[in-house]
Amino acid sequence: MKKNQLLLIMVMMFVSLSCDKASLDKSNPNALTPSTYFKNVGELTRGVNAVYAIWQSTNLMGREYFFLHDLRSDEVASGGGQLETPRNQVLIGAQNSTNSVVVEVWNGLYRSILRANTVIDNSSNAIDATSPDVQRIVGEAKFLRALAYTDLVSMWGAVPLHTTVATSTSGSLAKSPEAEVYARITRDLLDGESTLPLNYGSSDLGRATKGAAQMLLARAYMNQGKYDSARLKLQSMISSGAYKLESDYNNNFIEETEWNGESVFEIGYGTAGDFNWATDANDEGGANEKSVRSQEYSAVGWRNLIPSNSAIAEFEDTLKGDPKTDPRRSYSFYIIGDTYNNGLSVLKDSLVQGNTSIFAGITTKVSWRKYSLLYKSEPGGFATSGINHRLMRYSDALLMMAECENELDNPGAAIALLNEVRARANVAMPPYPTVNYPVSNKQDIFRAIVHERRVELGGDLVRTRDILRWLKNGKINAGPLPNFNRLLPIPQQEIDSNDKIAQSDQNPGY
Repeated sequence: MKKNQLLLIMVMMFVSLSCDKASLDKSNPNALTPSTYFKNVGELTRGVNAVYAIWQSTNLMGREYFFLHDLRSDEVASGGGQLETPRNQVLIGAQNSTNSVVVEVWNGLYRSILRANTVIDNSSNAIDATSPDVQRIVGEAKFLRALAYTDLVSMWGAVPLHTTVATSTSGSLAKSPEAEVYARITRDLLDGESTLPLNYGSSDLGRATKGAAQMLLARAYMNQGKYDSARLKLQSMISSGAYKLESDYNNNFIEETEWNGESVFEIGYGTAGDFNWATDANDEGGANEKSVRSQEYSAVGWRNLIPSNSAIAEFEDTLKGDPKTDPRRSYSFYIIGDTYNNGLSVLKDSLVQGNTSIFAGITTKVSWRKYSLLYKSEPGGFATSGINHRLMRYSDALLMMAECENELDNPGAAIALLNEVRARANVAMPPYPTVNYPVSNKQDIFRAIVHERRVELGGDLVRTRDILRWLKNGKINAGPLPNFNRLLPIPQQEIDSNDKIAQSDQNPGY
């Protein structure tokens, strides 16, 4: 009897499940999908805002992005604190295809591309699809897509080029040659240049502008050695009158002077709430309106990365015969004995953990000042920084222009641009030529450009970009660190999951 009852129950369960299967196969007519959601400017705006949010996330500017760029440059050294194994591997050039820093930045860049593609693909479904507002939003999405691909192609070389959202598991793509990736970047940024405004009102600060598109396009052209094309874009940007050098150099790295006249594009953070370690790579799971950079780099904090001795020594007055100390050195670094916390506290050796450096001939503990909360906090430096990161600055554009002018055999224009940056009000360095930087020929001017970029843009995530560009274009012969490989490894997870990429497609050296 019990066996018969059990058999009956099992049959009824099978019938019930079979009946329910048909209902489970039905789509919910009330559910939102990309094709039904993006119907107006407000919904498209929320879509493009989600792309900016990825750039705030831990995969990108919240944490891993600045590590990946800085660790591959000669600007940093280990502070002797808590530099984890994957980060140390990148610092010494021992990263492999499973290195978590490499993998997380790759994933973050492709997540931003996916979200940008979602906005672009569905923008034509909007009721007001041809309106200037919709075209501007599409321009923002294309700028952000180009921003991600510029990083991917410069750091990984040939990569999968997704320009639409994959609709099935067969949507994997093989690697596209670098030239094809740059061609897409160019098209996206030309579109952005034509649809993006020069500036925004206070409620929309941080959105991509025409000047940002022009500067990023110039960067992409320079990566390819197309200095004439880059010069045209930079000249248009400079001539717009939308930007100026801040009289106070330090205004570019503190919270109170964000979105200033020198800022071309910055990743914005809020002023409320702490850094949320539970926030996932999609910038979800909590409000991640803070960056952990101050905690990682500050004199009082974890101090995982400190300035390298070569970065410190680059500033004038450490070279024989220099007549003046470069004020940018004190704005870039803290040393023991400096004041902090709005001048109310003195930095003592006992507060600063880790390794020492050589600073103007003395051995002391040197730490990054840029983007550190220490200037207004006690003890400062912890993981609650809302300081925006200025990813593109006008001074960088002027120095890029100087490089283009030099490559195009216009030495007078190149030197004038270098001197314009040096003449900033609270910097006021002597004009070129100087004792250690004569400018009598093209190579001399290039050496001065390298120097000026290093002292002006130190700690700005620019140095590795420069090294990669100069290596690719034959301006330098080797990377700055042992075991330096121009290209990073394609993540193993991409090779394993992408049926269009084989192990033989891995970048050389991995």
